[in-house]
Amino acid sequence: MLKTIICECGEIIEGKTFKDFIKTSAGPSTPTIGHEKCGHIFNFIDGKKPRKYSSRKELKSFALSFVEKNHFDAYNSERYLLEVDRLKSSGNLSDRKILVRAFQMLQNK
Repeated sequence: MLKTIICECGEIIEGKTFKDFIKTSAGPSTPTIGHEKCGHIFNFIDGKKPRKYSSRKELKSFALSFVEKNHFDAYNSERYLLEVDRLKSSGNLSDRKILVRAFQMLQNK
């Protein structure tokens, strides 16, 4: 399963987290993570996933980071970036949904 978290500060986080405990509907001390760069703490239990809506330029930069981290070849990189661009043009999807759907489309073709 693909796990992509885009922080509210606009960075894709992978390995740049710290552990923390917060109060949620599941309990008074629920383990979670925070982003080292900006300090944002994520509440995944109560469905409060970060939703970032970037400009086209910022989203392409996220997509390029994703391509590099996952070592896509040139052909799949191009297909992925085109799919990200198409999804961004088609509506009001959050950055995370666009990146994940583009990856799923790449896997299904």
